[in-house]
Amino acid sequence: MASSISATGFKGGFGTAFMGSWGTSIVGEDYAMLVKKVPSHVRVAKPVKSPPMMKNVNEGKGLFAPVVVITRQIIGKKRFNQLRGKAIALHSQVITEFCKSIGADAKQRQGLIRLAKKNGERLGFLA
Repeated sequence: MASSISATGFKGGFGTAFMGSWGTSIVGEDYAMLVKKVPSHVRVAKPVKSPPMMKNVNEGKGLFAPVVVITRQIIGKKRFNQLRGKAIALHSQVITEFCKSIGADAKQRQGLIRLAKKNGERLGFLA
């Protein structure tokens, strides 16, 4: 048995309570009930922001990460950070001297230093 669909429901045994068209508006008792349920003012709380963290997204990853983590545990965090700071400064000086020797400008030098930082993160030196 084939069924057809009309605006008032299914013909062939499937009835529905929908009477009317899709373009009708809510009037009468339904509208009054709806207005009572909808609050007139809605308060929205401010989103809670966590403080920014300077953290390496590749922490614990990379080829040299295990060596870096063990070294930090052995010599202590303070001494380790001093040693790492000296190594980063020395590497930046090497990059600067290289840029001077090939005639690269300051923008290219800064790009090379950023590239060195990204590579250090991927290799695990900043774990």
